[in-house]
Amino acid sequence: MAGIVLVGVDGSDTAQKAAQRAASIAQGLGVGLAVVTAHATDNTEVVRIGRDTWVMDDAEQALKLAEHSAELLRQDYPGLEITPVAALGKPQDALVEEAERSGAQMIVVGNVGMKGLGRLLGSVATSVAHHAPCDVLIAKTS
Repeated sequence: MAGIVLVGVDGSDTAQKAAQRAASIAQGLGVGLAVVTAHATDNTEVVRIGRDTWVMDDAEQALKLAEHSAELLRQDYPGLEITPVAALGKPQDALVEEAERSGAQMIVVGNVGMKGLGRLLGSVATSVAHHAPCDVLIAKTS
């Protein structure tokens, strides 16, 4: 079966639960998994304190978060090809655009934010489900 499974992560426990579900599905389908973290801006800041200098880059931080999630998944799914991705934009837009770019066959998102007022205003899961170019699985994570 062609395509990959894509999952969005943000460092939360619930997102990691969705990532676990996505990894299980990808392994079952015999396809790779892309672990995506969105970053809203493309800022780079240089901070100097005394003789120390730090470069803080939004894309780099997002990629580190995706890599951390991917490493956790590799412990449970050692044979699965897992690719960390940092994508610019709001989470729902970044997931949809990455799915279009990569030819994903499925996006997995958690159900956090699908209750109460958040459901009416539009959660990431709701937006992805309405705009995705592929199947969407909303994993129960809470």
